[in-house]
This record gives sequence, C-alpha cells and structure tokens, in this order.
Amino acid sequence: MLLQILLGFLCGMTALAAENGTAQQGPPLLLVSFDGFRADYLRRFPMPNLKLLYSQGVLVEQLTNVFITKTFPNHYSLVTGLYAESHGILASNMYDPTSHKHFHVTNDTDPMWWNEARPLWITALDSGYKTAAMMWPGSDVVIGNRTATHFFPYNPSVTFQQRLGNVTNWILGNEKEQGVMFAALYWEEPDRSGHIFGPDNDTAMGKALKEVDDNIGLLMSELKRTGLWGRINVLITSDHGMAQCSAERLIRLDDCLHPDNYTLVDLTPVAALIPLKDAEAVFSLLNKCHPHMTAYLKKAIPDRLHYRNNERIQPIILIADEGWTIVQRGDKLPRLGDHGYDNSLPSMHPFLAAMGPSFHRGYRISSLQSVDIYPLMCHMLSVPPQPNNGTFNHARCLLAAETCWDVPLVVGLVVGVLLVLTTITVLFRLFGHRRPSSPRPFQRLQVDDDDDDDPLLE
Repeated sequence: MLLQILLGFLCGMTALAAENGTAQQGPPLLLVSFDGFRADYLRRFPMPNLKLLYSQGVLVEQLTNVFITKTFPNHYSLVTGLYAESHGILASNMYDPTSHKHFHVTNDTDPMWWNEARPLWITALDSGYKTAAMMWPGSDVVIGNRTATHFFPYNPSVTFQQRLGNVTNWILGNEKEQGVMFAALYWEEPDRSGHIFGPDNDTAMGKALKEVDDNIGLLMSELKRTGLWGRINVLITSDHGMAQCSAERLIRLDDCLHPDNYTLVDLTPVAALIPLKDAEAVFSLLNKCHPHMTAYLKKAIPDRLHYRNNERIQPIILIADEGWTIVQRGDKLPRLGDHGYDNSLPSMHPFLAAMGPSFHRGYRISSLQSVDIYPLMCHMLSVPPQPNNGTFNHARCLLAAETCWDVPLVVGLVVGVLLVLTTITVLFRLFGHRRPSSPRPFQRLQVDDDDDDDPLLE
C-alpha cells in the first residue's frame, strides 16, 4: 500500500514538474535597471509610482547581487545568470594576462571581454525573437558575432523619455518589422547622485529618487498610451546599492607598500594588484596594512564570493570594509558614496519589482539571488537558457501560473517519510511474530452432558 502511494505521488509530481517546466510563449518582456537603487531606499523615501506598480504585481525586497558589486559585472549577471568569475566581466577596470589588454568602462567594446557568455538579447534571437537593448552595459558590443536587433550605444545626454520612446516603438513593431519580445533599458540614477552626495544625504537622494519615481510614472503612462499596459511583463531592478564614505575612513596603500612593488589594475573598494616582486612578500605587507582592509591571494578568495576561477582575477585582491576607501596616497576622498563592497552587505543589495499578466498581484518575498532572474526571464519567454548559476525554482513563486513547491525537495522529503514509516511497519510486524504467546489463565470448561458429540470450542 505504501509503495502504491509513493509511486502515485512521484508520478504526479513528475507530471507537475514537466508541466511547470514547459512554458508557453507569453507576452513581451521589458527589463529596466535604475543604477545604484539601494533596496532600503524603498522604505526611506516616498515612491508612489513604484509602489503602485508593485502593488499590482510582485516585490522582492532585497536581491543578493554578485561580487564585486559594481555596475558592469552585475548588469551582465542579470542578463546571463552567471557570477562574475563565469561571465568574465569582473570589474570596472581589468587586465587580461593572455592578450595583455586593459578594460575600462570608457573603453569597453572589444568583444574579447564579453564573449565568455551570451546575454539574453543574443540567445533570444535563436528562438526567433526580435530583441532590443537601450544603453545596457555590453549591448553595443558584437557578442558571438551578433548584437540585439535594436540597440543604442551609451549616451548620457539621451533622456529617459527618449530612451523609453525608442523601446516602446521597438516592442510595438510596425507593418515592416515584428515587435521585439525582449528589451532591456538602462538609466543612470540614483547611482550618479549616490556617488556625489552619499546615500545618507536625505535631501539630495530624495530629489534623485523623486526623479526616478517620476520616470517610473512616465513608463507606466507610456505603456498605457501605447496599449501595452496589461499586455507586457515589466521587471524593474538595479545592479547594486550604495555605501556612505568619509575622508575619515581612508586606507593608503603607500603606508604599507612602495608602488614599485606592484602594478595597480583596479583601486577601490576592491583593489586588484599584480605583484612585481615576490608575491608572498608583497601579500604579507598588504595583509598587515590596515584593520579595515582584507588581503587575499587569488587561491584563497572565499568560495562564497565566486570570484576566483577566472584568469582575469589578479594574483592579489584587497577588499575594504563597508564605507572605507582605498587610495594610493593623500587625503582626498574620491566619492562620498561608493559600491563594490562584499555582496553580503545589505547596503549593497538592490531590489526587484515586477508586474504584468504573468505575475501574481500583491505578492511579496524578502529575498532572491540576482542570478535567478535570468532563468525566470528565459522561462517567461520560453527561451532555452544558457548554462547559468541561477535557479528557476527560487523565482517561480513570483509567477501566477507556477507552484511555489521545490519539486525535488518535496519529493525527497516525502520519500524519506515513507521510507521511515515503511521501516517502522516492518519492524513492528517482525517483532510481533517473534513475541512468545503469554500463558492463558486457567479456566474450567463447562461441558453440557447432553451435547457429548459436539467438539470442545474455546
């Protein structure tokens, strides 16, 4: 009986998993990033338009993003589902020891840097979709000899309204060209204001976030004006948060090590160094440099950071504590706000809000991994995902048509419980057969003299 129950349950769960694992082509999908939108800005500042949007959809209060918590690594993680060590965009400044090339955010269009991964705007082309990317990091690069169907090179002078207008036109399509099924849209704020004023400046950040919220209101209005509202899925998120810095919290490398001993690849708050002399000796000096900075040899970078298995990661990295700034010398603080710190810090976490016909209404969860957004988007578009570090099961709760069960976990638990019950049942039966019968108390039999021919019955 237990075996029949187990087999029936497993068959049902397998069918359910197969049904949920096969999505049908759904509505178009728009991914919007507001750079540097720290998760707790949602609690600290009034955001009426954003709150109206996620009240009709879903909210993930905090996303755990990837290390390092910089713009380029995290934007590429959002559209690939990969940790930085896997997709190869490791920082704002990089050095490749094979090609001897240098990468900077102002010199970023060499395909070599980006070809270790395929973003969604490329892989969706293989499913027959048109795609678009509006100034998303990497979107103007030829990746695997292809680009999105539509893209614009980065230009900060183009307004949000102009960017949005192009995106909605691409989604709508026209008589000559089919509309795009996936589009990505990037905006610089509140990151720019966070760097200038610091996240603790409520006045300045309040002004910046009002502009962001106005842009979200503009997005909602444009979708309604064009008839896309209710027929498109929209994800609004960010790449990282922001920490308050101070001139009182500077770490000077020259206090510990002469610059002739190393080549500096990236500086703060995660410094990347190439030692020019004995690496262990250089590391020893840096390891004792400052109580608010941790030095790592590449081989010893913690597993949880997923920041070790790529040749572009330099032999020594230095990680400043939250709010501390690494400089080579002097007393000048480069920015009042910064990011790039350990991705376990809440100040580095962004958020996710989403709405549309595929999402629950009024649903909220506390946390999610940012790499889980990629398999979620692939599922919604019925696009076979590239190998990635995310898990769709973690994000499926956001979708109205999905169960929140983690099928393998549930099956494992049920199998375990049934095995325990079966074992207990077998043991009871086994010991029950072996137990000797206890002697019956003496009882005199009453015999009826008139029924001598009847057998004696107990």
